[in-house]
Amino acid sequence: MSSSDTPDQPVPQADTAAAALMERLTERLGSRASAAAVFGTPVTGGGITVIPVAEIAFGFAGGTGSEAGAAHTGGGGVGARPRGYIEIKDGTAAYRPLRSPWVDVAIPLAAALAGTVMPLLVRRLAKRRPR
Repeated sequence: MSSSDTPDQPVPQADTAAAALMERLTERLGSRASAAAVFGTPVTGGGITVIPVAEIAFGFAGGTGSEAGAAHTGGGGVGARPRGYIEIKDGTAAYRPLRSPWVDVAIPLAAALAGTVMPLLVRRLAKRRPR
């Protein structure tokens, strides 16, 4: 069914009000999530320039009631997480990601656990093997 097959129907007022609310929220939050928020102020010292890099995310929600004249509700938020930095040294730029502190703990812990459990597992499987 194409759009020309359906008769033109008026858009309910609640839908246009919700669309207007979403548009307002998008404008307000979108203006805050800019490149200046992602790339921080460069810091220079000792011949090295460091530019902080962050991940910015924003979201919003809105709605209206089903009754005529129902209040419009909505909200939104913006969040930022540091992701790394750009290091400029001797005319060369390099991105340096920030590692999660859990990686420094989880990888050695997993290796130690595997080193302890694997020999026990191999011995147990060898005993079950028919000869």
